Amino acid sequence: MARVPEPRVDSDMAGSPQAPAYKEEQDITETSQHDSQWIAIEPPRSMRNRPTATLPTSKPPSFAESQFDIVLRRQRLRPKEGGGIKLTALPSRFLNLTNDFEFAGWGSFMNVTLSKDDHQVGEQRLQELRRQQILGQFTASALAGNAVLGSVFYALPAVVAVSSIYSPISLCIATLVLFLWRPIMEELASALPLSGAPYTYILNVSTKYFALIGATLLLLDFTSTSVVSAATAAFYLAGEVTLPFPTFVGAVLVLAIFTLVSLAGVKESARLALVVLCFHIATMVVLIICSIVHLSKTGISQLRENWEVGQAPSASAVAREIFNGFCLGMLGLTGFECAPSYVGRIKRGQFPNVLRNLHYPAIVLNGVIMILVLAVVPLNVILQGANVLSVLAQLAAGRWLRTLIVIDAIIVLCGGVLTGIMSACELLEQMALHRVLPKLFLNALPHTQAPYLSVLSFIGFCGILYASASADLNVISQMFSLVWLTVMSLFPISLLLLKFNRGRLPRDSRTPLLVIILALCVSVVVFAGNIAVNPATAGYFAAYFLGIVLVFTATQNKIHLLRWVYWTYDQYPALHVWKFTKTWGRKLIDLMTSLKRQPVCILVRTDEINHLFHMILYVQKNEETSRVEMVFFNEGEEGIPSELEANAKILDEAFPEITLDLIIVNGAFEPMNVIALAHRLQIPTSLMFMTCPGQHFPYSIAEFGTRIISL
Repeated sequence: MARVPEPRVDSDMAGSPQAPAYKEEQDITETSQHDSQWIAIEPPRSMRNRPTATLPTSKPPSFAESQFDIVLRRQRLRPKEGGGIKLTALPSRFLNLTNDFEFAGWGSFMNVTLSKDDHQVGEQRLQELRRQQILGQFTASALAGNAVLGSVFYALPAVVAVSSIYSPISLCIATLVLFLWRPIMEELASALPLSGAPYTYILNVSTKYFALIGATLLLLDFTSTSVVSAATAAFYLAGEVTLPFPTFVGAVLVLAIFTLVSLAGVKESARLALVVLCFHIATMVVLIICSIVHLSKTGISQLRENWEVGQAPSASAVAREIFNGFCLGMLGLTGFECAPSYVGRIKRGQFPNVLRNLHYPAIVLNGVIMILVLAVVPLNVILQGANVLSVLAQLAAGRWLRTLIVIDAIIVLCGGVLTGIMSACELLEQMALHRVLPKLFLNALPHTQAPYLSVLSFIGFCGILYASASADLNVISQMFSLVWLTVMSLFPISLLLLKFNRGRLPRDSRTPLLVIILALCVSVVVFAGNIAVNPATAGYFAAYFLGIVLVFTATQNKIHLLRWVYWTYDQYPALHVWKFTKTWGRKLIDLMTSLKRQPVCILVRTDEINHLFHMILYVQKNEETSRVEMVFFNEGEEGIPSELEANAKILDEAFPEITLDLIIVNGAFEPMNVIALAHRLQIPTSLMFMTCPGQHFPYSIAEFGTRIISL
C-alpha cells in the first residue's frame, strides 16, 4: 500500500455524470472534506504483472477482474506530529464527561536509531538475564525435592487409610504414571524456558484470562504446599515433645522463620535446600537399612498378620482399594509441579536432569518405605496416622532413630515451606511484569535481591488460608489434593495448545500426542477418584479457587472497574457538589487516564493487514491500554514493507480507543536490540508481543523476554 496525492476534481468533472466514483464524496459535509485524504490500496505484488482484462463500459468489473485495480479510499487527516483526538459521532455514556475520554489520539510515525547508551543498557541487561541462570541440576532439584521427598511424611498414612495392605501397589502405580509427565514438562521447558510456569506457558500459547486461571491454581498449590508442610512439621514436633503453645502457633513460627530465610536470596535459599535434601536422603537410607536389619532378625510375621487383617473380601474390593490408594498416592509426588516455576533460573540443558533427580528417588523411597512400614508396624497403629515413620524408627532401632526421624521430618518439611515460597515469588514477579499485579511486587532488597513484597504477601496469604480453615490440617490437605491434580493437568493442556497454536516454536524434544492425551485422561480419572473418596474436597477447592480468581480478575480489569465506579458516581449530581466528594470525579478520571496510557509494544515482521489486525485485536482483548507501539526492525536487506505505513494508519483509524504509533528501528531483530528498545521506549520486554519464531530462529525466546501472541 502506498500513499498517493489527493486527486484533483475540477468543477466540470464534479458535475458530470461521467464521474460516478466521486458521487459519494459530493454528499459529505465540508468539514469531512477538509479532514480527509486519499490512500491507494495496490494489488498484491504477485498480481501486478498480470494483464488486466479489457472491460466494456456498460458493465461493472467482476470481483476477479476488479481485484487487480488500485482502490482509492478516503482516510481522515491527522496532525503530522501525531496526537489530537479521534472524532466520533457516538454519544458519551457519562453525564458529566465528554466522549473524548473514551477515544485516544492519532498515532505517529517515527524512525529510530538506537544510541550507544541504549546498546550498552541492552547488553548489560542481557548479561544480567543470563547470569540469573544460577541453579545447577542438584541445587534446582533440591528446591522442589524437599517437597517431593518430604511428602512421604503425610502421604503414606492417607494412602494406607484407603488402600490398606495394597498401598505399595498403589504408590508404585502413582509414581510410574509420572513418566507420562516428564517428556511433557521437558518439551514445554525447552520451548518456553520462562519462570512462573505453567502460568507463563499458557500466557504464550493462549489468552491472558486463561493464564490467570492457571495462576490461581498455582498460587493455591504453592500456598497449600507451604501450609501443609509447616503444619505437619509442627504436628510431628508436638507428637514427640510437649509444646508450650498450640500446634497452630508452631506452624506460624515455621512460616515466619522461613520468611527470613527467603529474604536472604534465591541462591542462598537453594544451597540451604540442597543441604536439607542431602540430610533427608541420608536419614531415609539409615531408616531403610535399620528396618531391613530388624526384619532379618524378626522375620515377616508382622507383614503376614497385616495381610490377614487388611485383606479385601473380593477381587472388586481389591481393585477399588488399589484405585483409591492410587488417587491419593499421587499426593506423594507433590512438589514435582514446582520445578517448572523457576525453570528460568536453571542452567541451560539441566532441566531434564532435574526431573530425573526428583522422579527416581520418589519411586524408590515411596515404594520401599511403604513395604517396610507394613512389614514392621501393626496395621491398626498405621491407621492412627500419628508419626508413622517415627514409629517405624522406634521399632526398628530404638529411641535414637526415632529422634533422628522427627528432626528430619521437621527440617525437610520446612524445606517444603521454602519451596512454596520461592515458587510463589517467581509467579508473583511474572504477574507484576504483565501488569496483573502492581509494580511494587518487583521491588527487591538491595543486598540479597529478594522480592520482599512478594515474600511477605505470600506468607500473609498463607496465614489467611490457614486461619480461614480454622487451622484444620485435614481441610487444607483435602483441598490440596484437587489443586495439585488440576495444576498437573495444566501441563498437558499447555503442550496441546503449544502444538496447535505455536507449532513452529523450536524445542529440543517432541512428545507424542498419545502421551499427552493419556496424561490428560489420568488427570481427569484421578481428580474424579479423589472427589469420590471425599466429596467435601470439591467444596473446599471451589471456594478458595473462586475467591482468588475474583481477586485476579479485579486486578486485571482495573480500568473497567474504575469506569463502573465513575459511572455510579456520575449518576448522583449531589456528589459533584459536596465538599468531600466533588474532587472524586477528577481523581478517578486521572487514575483511569494514567492506567490507560501505559503502552505496550507489538513487534511486526510483515505489512499484511489481517496479521496486524489480529495482533492489535489481541492487545485490545487482553491488555488494558490505549497506546500501542508497532515496531518494525529494519535490517537493511529487504527494507521496509511498502504497505506498512498506510496499513498502520488504517488500523489507527479502525481502533479509535487505541493510539497506534509506527516505529521503524534501524537494526537487527536480536535480544540486545529489543532490550535496548525497551529501555528507549520505557516499556518492559514482558509487554512486548511478537509472532512465533520458526525452527531456524537463532535466539532463545527467554533472552527476549517477550510474549508470543500469534502463529
